[in-house]
Amino acid sequence: MTTLVLLRHGETLLTPERRLSGSGGSNPGLSPVGRRQAEAAAAALAHRGGIEAVVTSPMRRCQETAQAVAARLGLSVQADAELREADFGAWEGLTFGEVRERYPDDLSAWRASPESAPTGAGETMQQVIRRVAAVRDGLLARYAGGTVLVVSHVVPVRTLLRLALQAPPHTLFRMEVAAASLSTVTYDADRTATVQALNDIHHLS
Repeated sequence: MTTLVLLRHGETLLTPERRLSGSGGSNPGLSPVGRRQAEAAAAALAHRGGIEAVVTSPMRRCQETAQAVAARLGLSVQADAELREADFGAWEGLTFGEVRERYPDDLSAWRASPESAPTGAGETMQQVIRRVAAVRDGLLARYAGGTVLVVSHVVPVRTLLRLALQAPPHTLFRMEVAAASLSTVTYDADRTATVQALNDIHHLS
């Protein structure tokens, strides 16, 4: 089995307000709460053991989360730009309620089809799927039989889980992936995936 442990970054100041914070936005770092969450995740992963590599989005909040874990595990951090968050275009910094008020038709189209982009030349979900799937395939080839920690954002993490489940695109919006949560997917020799855990936040209590 090859195992991908998926860690969403800790909170930023935008997270509690549920504001969209993608690759086209302000690139915030962790808040004080987020830093504590990252340390809690690091402790849980150190207790788990067995992780041989840490791969992260290059965005600040993921880099800071990954560094906290890697320091505890005695590993280096590898950044992969394809693990960045989706680009939400003109929706960056808004809540979904605000997007619904300002761009109702665009939001409905985006939710209905992975080929639709956010207002203002944002990134389609299909574009996110392609790049995230390519990262997954590369990790499965490079770390066959091992365990890798992937530190990323809500959309890439949900995408990896959805692909593992072979679920339809709309299910992307039916998963809770909280800040600093852990999810786990295993892949057998023919790359058949099994979701072992989703949105585990026990280490944060």
